[in-house]
Amino acid sequence: MLSLRVPLAVALLALGRARVVAQTTVKTVDLGYATYQTDASIVDGVTSFLGIRFAAPPTGDQRFRAPQPPATIYGIQNATVQPDECMQSAVGNATTPFRLSKRTAFVQNEDCLFINVHVPADLDLTSNASLPVIAWIHGGGYAGGSNGQNPAQTLVSNSNNTVISVQMQYRLGPFGFLAGETVAKDGVLNAGLLDQQFALQWVQDHISKFGGDPSQVTIYGESAGAGSVLQHIVAHGGNTQPPLFRAAMMDSPFLPFQYEYNDPMNEVIFANLSQMVGCPISNASLDCLRSVNASELNQMGQVIALDNLFGVFTFVPVVDGDLIVERPTVTLRKNQTNSDVTLIMTNSHEGDVFVDAAALVATNSTLAEYVANLFPRMNDSSIQQAVALYSNLTDVSAPTVPEQAAFVMGDSIFVCPAFYTLDAFPADSNWKGEFAIPPGTHGSELAYLFADAVPGLTFNNSAFISSFQSGFFSTAIALNPNTHGADDLKPDWPTFKQTGKTMLFNETTTGEPEVMTIPTSDALLERCAFWLSLSDVNAQ
Repeated sequence: MLSLRVPLAVALLALGRARVVAQTTVKTVDLGYATYQTDASIVDGVTSFLGIRFAAPPTGDQRFRAPQPPATIYGIQNATVQPDECMQSAVGNATTPFRLSKRTAFVQNEDCLFINVHVPADLDLTSNASLPVIAWIHGGGYAGGSNGQNPAQTLVSNSNNTVISVQMQYRLGPFGFLAGETVAKDGVLNAGLLDQQFALQWVQDHISKFGGDPSQVTIYGESAGAGSVLQHIVAHGGNTQPPLFRAAMMDSPFLPFQYEYNDPMNEVIFANLSQMVGCPISNASLDCLRSVNASELNQMGQVIALDNLFGVFTFVPVVDGDLIVERPTVTLRKNQTNSDVTLIMTNSHEGDVFVDAAALVATNSTLAEYVANLFPRMNDSSIQQAVALYSNLTDVSAPTVPEQAAFVMGDSIFVCPAFYTLDAFPADSNWKGEFAIPPGTHGSELAYLFADAVPGLTFNNSAFISSFQSGFFSTAIALNPNTHGADDLKPDWPTFKQTGKTMLFNETTTGEPEVMTIPTSDALLERCAFWLSLSDVNAQ
């Protein structure tokens, strides 16, 4: 957290750059352990509480341990400045001749467990209001991201002030997702997921003080944020008690290889990190790793992450036997979930940004070689099956190896997990959308979800944007995306399991909105069935 004390209504860092905060009426909330006040407004009509501490600093002896309640803070705390982001890791970059630049644009801090709450500016916090709540979980491959990454305050304004939004930070990279026998013995596994769960419990305990209804919480995220939503859907075998949310929405649910915590893959990562920071490879104690300077530990974690295959993330959730009792697909196939309903969006070209097309061309790589590198435990027969499926795609155009590789990556890690999740829900409570505005790459839809608040709005059509957003807000408010207004462009969302149909959001060649239901490709479902059949091999 930035230590400089500042008056209300001053400049803050938002979205990674300076932004002036407008002044609104001062709002004050007493949380019992601390009192926060703010008059900050990042977007018109919304008051934002920024940088509320929801857990004690996970530093020193608390590194690699479960989040703990924050200490009592006396006096009124200003909630007008974005918190420092958690230590940022990296994505694999091993197939290119250069290294990704390490992030330095935003202040990073191991003490980073803060939550933002955004409320309508005209909401009287003493009025016993009880608005639905959207809890946003940022993406970034469990390696990057922060509360400043996504403008969750626009979820309030875009909903016409009918919801409250919150966003949480959680430990990333080795701080949040280091695994192995030693971590299980002397620390906690999946610390980053436990941070999220702790934040969701904070919402249950405190959101009513902000005018929110703890019984009407929807969790929502994109990429690893959506993957986090998936993890909470299956947490405790799909039976978290008491419940922390009632609805789950996901954009591009990220389901990477989720090995057992003591799998040799995780033990090698633990041993390498220990050696690189000068710690003995202990099987009983994390004392040495806890004593290492946070910046040094983070830097060595980045080195390990960068050595992974291009587009692959190293520090990710594991099966821990407690929060995540088994591989997510195992729980999903039992139709056991912690949510009443789900709405899931994927993009038409999810995998493009995670494949180094230039390197594949330069090295004259075959699709079989790419599949073998991406899935180290698949046998030759399965690799050849994958090649047969993806070298002859009938529902999409992918004539080259890099294009085929992109669909391998996109289907297996993002698109198919959406269908696995949909199949776990009752027939009348699951909906599927596809965002295809060119280029339709991973994250393209965020510009439309957050409207003008993020770059990338290539199709600036207000009716299209409103139609795209309305299904999410309707689900959060009414557990159904179809309580939209008469001016909405789209037909009713069809439930996926009952109809096999998807809601398409696209643009016509003449520049008009194309919002319609389409049958889900049988070829895509066949590919997803193939990946699901290998879920034990690929640890999903």
